[in-house]
Amino acid sequence: MGITTSGQSLKESMARGKQIYKNECIACHMENGEGLTGAFPPLANSDYFKEDISKAVDVILNGLEGEVVVNGVTYFGVMDPVPLSDQEVADVLNYIRNSWGGKEKELTLVDIQKMK
Repeated sequence: MGITTSGQSLKESMARGKQIYKNECIACHMENGEGLTGAFPPLANSDYFKEDISKAVDVILNGLEGEVVVNGVTYFGVMDPVPLSDQEVADVLNYIRNSWGGKEKELTLVDIQKMK
């Protein structure tokens, strides 16, 4: 288990991230992170973010409009920016990347700050 710059474990970060996910993401990306085919892209096991996690940081903080291809499926739409702190971005991405069968390196506050 990794340690964030605030001394929190990955497990604690994911617990905070799960709450953020429930508040900000679940309506479109669903409880299991699978999204809705043709409407909202999946976050669970998403090849779009595996290639470059900084894209996820950008999408969360700045939103996304237009075409995006995720796991071979093309989506058209709009996602508004989500007003989160850098630590909240790290927490929600730790939850997304380590849930639903995923197992990724922990992201820290410093990682998010470097990607912005």
